[in-house]
Amino acid sequence: MLSKRGVCSRSQAEKAAREGRVKVDGKIVRDPEFRITGSERIELDGAGAVAAAPVYLVMNKPRGVVVSASDDRGRDTVYGLLEGAGLPWVGPVGRLDKASEGLLLLSNDTVWAAGITEPATHVPKTYHVQVAGQPDASTIAAMLGGVIDEGEPLRAGAAALLRQGEKTAWLEVTLDEGRNRHIRRLMAALGFEVQRLVRVAIGDLLLGELAKGQWRHLSEAEVSGLRRR
Repeated sequence: MLSKRGVCSRSQAEKAAREGRVKVDGKIVRDPEFRITGSERIELDGAGAVAAAPVYLVMNKPRGVVVSASDDRGRDTVYGLLEGAGLPWVGPVGRLDKASEGLLLLSNDTVWAAGITEPATHVPKTYHVQVAGQPDASTIAAMLGGVIDEGEPLRAGAAALLRQGEKTAWLEVTLDEGRNRHIRRLMAALGFEVQRLVRVAIGDLLLGELAKGQWRHLSEAEVSGLRRR
């Protein structure tokens, strides 16, 4: 319920409960799975945990920045880019690993976020991928046909060659669902090392001209366009 109200993430709420920082109707509850109906008064650190106004953001995540609230190795996180903005808690919508860059959604509307990330909704995500080597038509066919890597099927929903140089090439790759390091593993299985991976679109939402490290609020139309639940 703390997560649904946009107060914090599920993992943060679980940690807070186990530390005795959560009260339900005036009583400390340390069990994060404690059943509630939603009508109870919930407090976190002595403050009433009321639902925050929904926030929907799009960010151009730079390469090397971690998508997490904190990092035990002291690496920069996306939350550092939001520092001082006066926003309520927002969580990342889906994954974008440290070495990848581009379009990242963040929101405290967990229902909206789940509709985008759940495989059943098939919200396509489009990437521009630089690889070492000379992919050709047979490479594209193999990407669409798919491979099995570590027991998991990996394939592209769509793929096309954007441009090619002497040593590298850029591909446009669309995924209907994303497994961990999906594109990197798919290309490695086909003999290509990924050098850069930039997410440029989620559904109809384009990264556009948003500068690296910058973010903005989504418009109502953009939020509605990505709503699946």
